[in-house]
Amino acid sequence: MSDAPVLVDTRGAVRLITLNRPAALNSFTGAMHALLMPALEAAAADASVRAVVITGAGRGFCAGQDLTDAAMVTEGGGAPDVGAVIERHYRPLALRMRSMPVPVIAAVNGVAAGAGANFALLADFVLAARSASFIQAFSKIGLVPDCGGTWLLPRLVGRARALGLAMSGDKLPAEEAERFGLIWRCVDDAALMDTAFALAERLAAMPAKALAETRRALDLSAGLPLEDALRLEADTQRELGRGHDFAEGVSAFLGKRPPVFTDR
Repeated sequence: MSDAPVLVDTRGAVRLITLNRPAALNSFTGAMHALLMPALEAAAADASVRAVVITGAGRGFCAGQDLTDAAMVTEGGGAPDVGAVIERHYRPLALRMRSMPVPVIAAVNGVAAGAGANFALLADFVLAARSASFIQAFSKIGLVPDCGGTWLLPRLVGRARALGLAMSGDKLPAEEAERFGLIWRCVDDAALMDTAFALAERLAAMPAKALAETRRALDLSAGLPLEDALRLEADTQRELGRGHDFAEGVSAFLGKRPPVFTDR
């Protein structure tokens, strides 16, 4: 296996992105960010890619920001500009994840902590191995959840549980995360990647543009009054209704044949 901090593989219409610093539980560094964003951008730009799976090498998914990385260390021991790290790396990463033109699946194979947990939760589907866990570790070092955590957590599990997870910094086992509604599914460790690829292949055969627009509409509607949400639905349906996939879906339904979707 390459020692590059991010590995990229393509399996049919599915792009696999692997965080690859197993000795450090795949914690984020500047070098990893320098490869991760281009990997996501390349998947977004490649019309042959219709689903993305993200996982971690070794026994962890991602332990969050590597606090020994150069971005977190200053000469003379002064305080680092953590906000600059957010602006440089985590803000664009979160925005890219929530605007991918194809579905994104996080296959969480072990601990997902800090920014690593919220990076996983930005995916459209989060599958977690039974041995995996999620930790909002920020309070333990005097920070608040980042990489979209303050936006994600209350939307996923409600204010009470969001505050509990963020303030306590307690480990949340995968089975409990599924029960909370934080993730899509918890599966046996040995079944994780097969389950992730089966889901990715299923999604790859579906109308990618409609799936991406579904994500966008749900995210936007969370902050809209009903009247505006209805207007957003109409505008989105108007655009999708003019596309190939709607015509193909109706034709396939009426013709009792499998559809072949191509919009993206």
